[in-house]
Amino acid sequence: MIKPNVRASFGRREAELLLSVAGPHGEELLREHGLDALMDDVRVLHALMRREGLSRAPAPLVFYLLVRHALLQRDLHDRQLADYTAAVLLEFGMAGRAGRVDGGEGEPFTYLADILAAIEQARGEREFLLRVHLGNYALWLAGLFPDHITHRVQRRAAPPISYYDAMGASGFRSAAANEIALRHGLGEVFLTAADRFADVRSALNSLSDAVFFARPKDPVDRLLRQVTDDFRRSHGD
Repeated sequence: MIKPNVRASFGRREAELLLSVAGPHGEELLREHGLDALMDDVRVLHALMRREGLSRAPAPLVFYLLVRHALLQRDLHDRQLADYTAAVLLEFGMAGRAGRVDGGEGEPFTYLADILAAIEQARGEREFLLRVHLGNYALWLAGLFPDHITHRVQRRAAPPISYYDAMGASGFRSAAANEIALRHGLGEVFLTAADRFADVRSALNSLSDAVFFARPKDPVDRLLRQVTDDFRRSHGD
């Protein structure tokens, strides 16, 4: 089960790496406010990226920093939400893991509709894991691959991003109330992910556009998608 435990794995190695690029102000931040304050300083992230520190940084630190600052730009200040989102990206980034429920050995899912159908037949822990996977998988697909979804929508081969928002939020919301989520301390982060799903997804879109897929095949389509998404968010749609 994916848990928000990326941040807890950081220690001396990560602090020293950040200090090596941050300079004197970084030392002051760390000394007076701790590692979280150092990681939250956008100057530290920029310095890390400018000085090719990303190539030396461990993947969990890189993903956490990128996600954390993408969410902060959307006024999402919950560190546990950033931690969980980074954990999802790290887990799903491993080959073959994105479509599989809880990293299992079963047949991977390709479509959200298939996960919904499986939920109807599931009970107990299996149902819970499927609901969580619905949220995670919707966030992964719509968050990191919005250009692909937009292209398929134009070919009338896929539902729009708003569908992924609705399905992902539904998965997290239904999982949040499950006693398994409460037992593992995940109820609150699932509920926050449900309430702010579109904002989290939009933050990942910005990250994907800027870092992961910085050179789109069709820049006009990307611009139209960004404008449409900004309009929907500004009007609460």
